[in-house]
Amino acid sequence: MKVILLEDVKSLGKKGDIVNVSDGYGRNMILPKKLGVLATPENMNNLKLQKANAEKVAQENLEAAQAFAKELESKEVILTLKVGEGGRTFGSVSSKEISEAAKEQLNLDIDKKKLQLSAPIRNLGVTQVPVRLHPKVTGSLKVWIKEA
Repeated sequence: MKVILLEDVKSLGKKGDIVNVSDGYGRNMILPKKLGVLATPENMNNLKLQKANAEKVAQENLEAAQAFAKELESKEVILTLKVGEGGRTFGSVSSKEISEAAKEQLNLDIDKKKLQLSAPIRNLGVTQVPVRLHPKVTGSLKVWIKEA
């Protein structure tokens, strides 16, 4: 019996795969638990349409991320830190603070988890912060740290 998997099944395959299973396993396990459907011509056609739509949506997401990355290149965020004697800063700037400042100053909603800071920023001046917008697209946001 051929079935199209609707969910990942550990011993068979991933969602969308067309697999051969024994009749009993298909009737008693796969179909009742809605882990898959029979591989009829109609269901095969639906699967092709779903895959085409998923590829189209993925391509649109990639293009949107690339456009947003290009827009980010020209943007900058300004934050302030208190500075003591000898130019030593008190505290640091984390990805959460950068995310909040981007929302406040630029009206851009950037999730703090997408900001890829290796360590909090502790020095004055300009820092380029990488922003992971998509698995294949990384933009860059310019962050100015100034003396309060």
